[in-house]
Amino acid sequence: MRKTTTTRYDVAEHLRTPEEMAAYLEACLEEAGGDAAFVAKALGDIARAKGMLQVARDAGLSRESLYKALSGERTPGFDTILKVVSALGLKLHAEPNRIS
Repeated sequence: MRKTTTTRYDVAEHLRTPEEMAAYLEACLEEAGGDAAFVAKALGDIARAKGMLQVARDAGLSRESLYKALSGERTPGFDTILKVVSALGLKLHAEPNRIS
């Protein structure tokens, strides 16, 4: 029997365009179920795809603090989320929740 080798999947390697990044964030927002750390991790994935150093500069944060905030291990402040979303060139939007 042949041994199967696997490699770690990194979503950041597959987020190439702003449209892909926005779609990924949208999907994560829908799946988060209120878990802010999950959303922060998704923003971290997008930031890594764009370049963490540039995103940190654009957000006015240090690279280290950005890594910590978007690690998924903590819940960053909403002001940090807004800075990062803006630095990523994305927008948050709201729509009514349609419960059937």
